[in-house]
Amino acid sequence: MKIDSILATPLSFRFPEGKAVAMGIGTARKRDVIIVKIQTSDGLVGYGEAHPGRSPGAVASVINHTLGPLLQGMDACDVAGVWELAHRMQLASHGLGAGAALALSGIDMALWDIRAKAANMPLYRMLGGTSKRIPAYAGGVALGYQAPDSLADEAQGYVEQGYRAVKLRIGDTTANDIARIAAVRKALGNDIVILADANTAYTLADVRRIMPALAELNVDWLEEPFPCNDFASYRLAAQINPWVPIAAGENHYTRYEFARLIEDRAVTIFQPDLSKTGGVSEAMRIAALASAWRIPVNPHSSAGGLNLAATIHFLASIDNGGYFEACVSQVNPLRDMFGPAFDIGQDGCVAPIDKPGIGLDVDESVFSSFPLLDGLGFDKKA
Repeated sequence: MKIDSILATPLSFRFPEGKAVAMGIGTARKRDVIIVKIQTSDGLVGYGEAHPGRSPGAVASVINHTLGPLLQGMDACDVAGVWELAHRMQLASHGLGAGAALALSGIDMALWDIRAKAANMPLYRMLGGTSKRIPAYAGGVALGYQAPDSLADEAQGYVEQGYRAVKLRIGDTTANDIARIAAVRKALGNDIVILADANTAYTLADVRRIMPALAELNVDWLEEPFPCNDFASYRLAAQINPWVPIAAGENHYTRYEFARLIEDRAVTIFQPDLSKTGGVSEAMRIAALASAWRIPVNPHSSAGGLNLAATIHFLASIDNGGYFEACVSQVNPLRDMFGPAFDIGQDGCVAPIDKPGIGLDVDESVFSSFPLLDGLGFDKKA
């Protein structure tokens, strides 16, 4: 079964007026996703999702004009061989680095979709897992910069849906961040888990100011306080307060960058994104690496339904899986365009789709509703 063709289709939507989302890195005006389609000589078709990296047209071009021609004709079941060739030609030597990792992620995911379909298995079974309930938290591009009472009301609504954990976006001022977290803690009580994501917006001084409050408010992790390559700040921040672990990884690519995180012993919760870090294959390698160090894996989930669904299969297949990040964005048609990727139960958990492959039926006719809006899509933070 050979790879006949690889095609990437970038899709976009713009937030309606008044619905833009503020966060630590700026205000989001649109969202993008890249759907990767692989056709085989046996007629099987697989779909994956590549993260747009804020340059959806560029990442799609890497797939269509660089990796696609490179990989065409290879055995579609040789996922490891495909990954290694793409890595050698585009990540390890004179290639596009992170951009190539995004592109390879979508290709790898589509190949796993094909392998599982060929075996008539759900992806979690192909990966050696079992159907089980996965704890989820309410996250995504939501729970952001709003008045504390309004934020508390929104968080309470997700608890009423079944969620037993919520993630708040911080990275505003530390005073505003603490006020919002305190309001949510007061509204939800002590039995609901609260997580905090700074979206790389903090300085070390900010972390020193907020860590005592996070500990007092029983926040379970501080996510991405610094840019991904600021390893020194991560090491120093880990020494400030032992009661609030630091989480990161959504902007770290391949097992090699996660190995550096292990060596530094600062980040103790790993968050690889299957659509960014190198696909399903590399996420499984990262999970195995982390397992040897007793590090839990709580993957980051991006915009589209394919990545969300694949992430649940992944969590059902590893021994150190933690939370599934459920996108509860009030406006995200890219999440829902192929049907629901997950259903939250009153136990606060989700389960993998029990159909061959990733389990979503991709209807390409919907693509025309989401034409590419290339470009950044963020207002710069003042």
